[in-house]
Amino acid sequence: MLAAANIREHWRAFLATFLAVVVGVGLIAVTFILYDSGRPRPQPRVADAPVLVVSNQAVDQTGAVRDRVPWSESEAADLVRQLDGIDGVEATIIDRNFYAQAFANDEPVADEAAMEAGHGWSSARLATYRLTAGRAPQADNEVVVGTDLGVPAGSALPIGLTDGMHTYTVSGTTDGHGFYFTDAEAARRDTGVTTTGLLVSRGSPVSDIADRAGSIVGDAGSALTGDARGVVEPGYITHKRFLGAQLIGAMAVMALFTTIFVVAATLALATTQRRREIGLLRTIGADPRQIRRMVLGEAAIVGLLGSVVGCLAGIFAAPAMLTSLDRLDVTPPDSRIIISAWPLLASTAVGTGVAVLGAWVASRSAARVAPIEALLDAATEQRPMRRGRWIAGLAILGLGVVLAFMTAVGDADGRLNLAIGTSVCLIAVAALLAPIVIRPVVRLATAPFARRSSGAGAMLVRAELLNATRRAASTAAPVIVAVGFAVLISGLVDTMRMAYPAETTKQLAGQVLIDPGNAPGLSDAAVTQNPVGRAALPTRLFVARPDAGDTVIDGVGSRDPRWSRPGEAVLDTTMAKFLKLQAGATVTVRFADGLITPLRVAQVLPPDQARGSFVLSRDTVREHDPTALTDNIFMAADQAPAHLSAGARLQNAEQFALEEYNTDAKLTDNLAMMLTVVAVGYSGLAVANSMAMAGYGRRTDFAVMKSAGGTRRQLLDFAVSETGLLVLIGSVLGLLATLPALAGVASGLSAETGTQVTVHLNGGTLTWAVLGSLVMATAASAFVTWNVMRPRNR
Repeated sequence: MLAAANIREHWRAFLATFLAVVVGVGLIAVTFILYDSGRPRPQPRVADAPVLVVSNQAVDQTGAVRDRVPWSESEAADLVRQLDGIDGVEATIIDRNFYAQAFANDEPVADEAAMEAGHGWSSARLATYRLTAGRAPQADNEVVVGTDLGVPAGSALPIGLTDGMHTYTVSGTTDGHGFYFTDAEAARRDTGVTTTGLLVSRGSPVSDIADRAGSIVGDAGSALTGDARGVVEPGYITHKRFLGAQLIGAMAVMALFTTIFVVAATLALATTQRRREIGLLRTIGADPRQIRRMVLGEAAIVGLLGSVVGCLAGIFAAPAMLTSLDRLDVTPPDSRIIISAWPLLASTAVGTGVAVLGAWVASRSAARVAPIEALLDAATEQRPMRRGRWIAGLAILGLGVVLAFMTAVGDADGRLNLAIGTSVCLIAVAALLAPIVIRPVVRLATAPFARRSSGAGAMLVRAELLNATRRAASTAAPVIVAVGFAVLISGLVDTMRMAYPAETTKQLAGQVLIDPGNAPGLSDAAVTQNPVGRAALPTRLFVARPDAGDTVIDGVGSRDPRWSRPGEAVLDTTMAKFLKLQAGATVTVRFADGLITPLRVAQVLPPDQARGSFVLSRDTVREHDPTALTDNIFMAADQAPAHLSAGARLQNAEQFALEEYNTDAKLTDNLAMMLTVVAVGYSGLAVANSMAMAGYGRRTDFAVMKSAGGTRRQLLDFAVSETGLLVLIGSVLGLLATLPALAGVASGLSAETGTQVTVHLNGGTLTWAVLGSLVMATAASAFVTWNVMRPRNR
């Protein structure tokens, strides 16, 4: 009751906290809604199968879940026989997927789904698609295609497959995307089985059938129903979802991190400004426990109200954010916003919890207010830093130093995460220890102006900031966060942009390559036509490790006679250590067709990216993986062929690699820009809120200055100058907090690429981050100061 009354009485003091929670929860709600909306849902191509039986997924060398372990043809046939025996199952259909791509004028038709666009005609029964013209394929040279190709039934259509380009007769068209061949043709093109679909008779209990299917497949797989079937999707959709999830996760972490700091800072400032009021409560008998409960209750109410408004804002902002992600091409096709309960409830819980967490420190400070504070006309800071803040700041500083060292010596996969963790720690340290840094910086910055100025402006700014370092730190904290994140994100992108092209230039100078163009890879026909050069054929190999279960590793088929002996494999030292093997040992692998074969480890050699970590005969790979495609063929420039197969292109290898990196970097730039805009926009608003709260809390100070002869313009100049100085100090601290992490990344990249890599900062991003925070903060300060000084009607 007391907390609610205090909020009504001092609503301006809580406005900054309320707005900070609204913006923070709004961002968190958007990320949760997008995450929930982007969860895998059944693809139209298998949506008519109520039950899908899938094999287990294997983990890669990092422990991440990846490819499904394939069943062999005999294992799949036995499984189908058992599933067909379940009451209520009308048919059990093996779902096959392999590379198929239409060609027009000897050029592949662009299709991001081409790698898994080929299917057997039986798979069409699992889909929501229907024939729109013609009939099903009856001969191995016939195919049913989607109407999106615009090819009528009866036409001849060149189609690229792994062994080359073939001409098929279009026997019919369907209203869904893909190429549907006869089942016999599909079985030759894709010999490994990971998915089977069950068609269920009308009225049969799907859950009971799924349970029975699950017991049949046992530990080798699982039976999926409902939305769980969404895990069966093309790889390119999974990749887009991964990119989108990375961005959404980064936004959520940034929003949560910033909200905690802003709320904690604003509540601490609000508590400091109410010391006389709290002292009066102590005078009339309130004990420290009651004061703490009051402050926490106020925070809970403000947090709950702000969370509700933030959730509403998130609902309205989610479509616009989805549109932005669509433009970046990091969302699955046909994505749409789905509003469900858990993202809103979770966002509300997070917002309320963050507000209470941020108020915890403020409540402890408030509980220490002595009754004598009620008799003081002016409140001065006894200590700019309390013991708890010192301990927290130094502990996080130590963690940041450790993470910075790990960033420099860590591997490539973990370096970015370590760099982000380092910067988060150091940004937190800069915000926590800002009170002790601001005082000497203010003395240094204002000393020349104080000596030369004939007026009192510089002296007032200096005295105010030296006397109220906690308030100054609360204002600078959002700027530290905004500039820190902006510099970190843009600096990581620019530093890597310089490192990897330098490595590419060093590795590929003087080489050319044959590139597949719009196709996902080169066919065997293209490789046979160009017998010279390195033509790696990638495949998936599955190894059963006693301590980790099924593990998938990237194998490479080579035509180099040094590594291409049948029945043998060449490993690099890293892979040999991972698999606990040595030269002469035997490793048993499951290939993409599900067959298990022993391979002798012929050699263990130092790592060589050009060779691969697990190399075996190209013929062996093709024997077991008919779906594999060659990425590129690298060769010396003087060995370039005069003629190329359909769709292939000859390019300078160095230029191609740089263009490919620039394509990836363009996406990274867009993602980084979005994160930077979110960080700067939110933190800039937080600065404005803090200035507004501080301005209203200093109404008495302004009245005293005005009675002493200060004009409205002088007071505005004073407020704006003070704010501008704090923004500049916060910008410098934010910049310094990110440099160790960026230096660690540059050091690690130097070791990884074998080139000299230095830290590169994006001057444009840094400039507009500082200017954006400065404009928002000074505008808020000027507006609040002007509003406070307005004559009031009595």
